[in-house]
Amino acid sequence: MEQIETSHKETKKKFIDIYNHNKVKIISTFFVIIFAAVSLIILKLNSEKKNTLIAEKYIKASHHLASSETDKAKLLFEQILTSGNKFYSILSLNNVIEKNLIVDKDKVINYFNILENNITSQEQKDLLILKKALYLIQKQDFQEGKDLLNILIQNNSNLKSLAQEIVKK
Repeated sequence: MEQIETSHKETKKKFIDIYNHNKVKIISTFFVIIFAAVSLIILKLNSEKKNTLIAEKYIKASHHLASSETDKAKLLFEQILTSGNKFYSILSLNNVIEKNLIVDKDKVINYFNILENNITSQEQKDLLILKKALYLIQKQDFQEGKDLLNILIQNNSNLKSLAQEIVKK
């Protein structure tokens, strides 16, 4: 029994010695972990706030569009497109193209390129390439549109059969 108590006392003494010897490292590590946790929480809250603001802008832009205030809608949609939001940027681009809010083809292509760089999912990228190809074909740029469709075909995309059907026409 005394041997167990002695063993516990020695173990306690070792831990206390280790703590005293590494006190600065232990306290520093603790503060780094606390700082990292607080930083992650702040970043998450900031991201949620940003997403909410973009959603509100999208709703305002849609309202302006429905109210025939196309200039205000166009301005808000462009702000959303440059925001980098993966969800609302794509919706905004769809509205811009569908309602023909931006007639400058180069500007629309630039927005397509911005979205392509922001999207990480291959399926979404393929869908965006298909939309870009259809937009180019609609704007009488048949060769560039066909080239994009061929990229989808060569990459064995889920949209391969659709792209092949469009190329045939």
